[in-house]
Amino acid sequence: MMLRPRWIGALVFALLLAAGFAWLGQWQLERAVESGKAVEAPTEKVLPLASVAGPGAPLRDVAVGQLVELTGTFVPGDYQLLEGRLNRGTSGWWVVGHVTVEQGDGKPVALAVARGWASDEATAKATVARLAEQPATPQRIVGRILPDEQPQLPDDEKKDPTGMKSLGVGQLYNLWTGVDGVDVYAAYVVERGAPQGLVQIDSPPPIAQTELNWLNIFYAAEWAIFAGFAVFLWYRLVKDAKEKEDELRELAAEEAAAARNVE
Repeated sequence: MMLRPRWIGALVFALLLAAGFAWLGQWQLERAVESGKAVEAPTEKVLPLASVAGPGAPLRDVAVGQLVELTGTFVPGDYQLLEGRLNRGTSGWWVVGHVTVEQGDGKPVALAVARGWASDEATAKATVARLAEQPATPQRIVGRILPDEQPQLPDDEKKDPTGMKSLGVGQLYNLWTGVDGVDVYAAYVVERGAPQGLVQIDSPPPIAQTELNWLNIFYAAEWAIFAGFAVFLWYRLVKDAKEKEDELRELAAEEAAAARNVE
């Protein structure tokens, strides 16, 4: 049945049609990739903190990783240590400070600033002791703003239960002094550069992502379905024709047998 010239010609036509549909599907898929829109990552241009984030509000997605600048005063006695922080693949300690940011209306706002990294606790504590002796004077701070982290409890019961592994602003706020009634940023800044004795925290910009054009992908899937349907339609027509011929052959055989019985 399938080797008859008519059905061989129909198969060639179906395969050509399927190839055309497949080519259209590939073209639509290439268009989806080429027309994909890159999600703009925060630029490395330093922007004022007030134009990027506000106190008490979650950090917007478009602001994550943005370099910001501000003028603030480090509170000498409000330094905390974070353990288990990786810096270029090596575990160590973060030194995190409490900065009082003066707003345009004169109201202070609290901000957490990660100042630097140390490979061992002794170095981190020595740096904190030295920073605590520095005068509380306003200074310009530049760094990358990142969203608040969820608090984590120490995984070792023998360790200090008040030890911190993540930079949770709410947890820090409870340890800071003079912040009753003071607004706080629900984000923190990783300072660019580091005080003497510490290493700058590696904080690269976010990786730009690409959004595919899903409409083109949908069209590509449609063309693939059409290609498969063209071959399936040929198969179905051949099968139906064969079944019809088989039925006619069986009917003719039954009629011939009935005629012989009559004779």
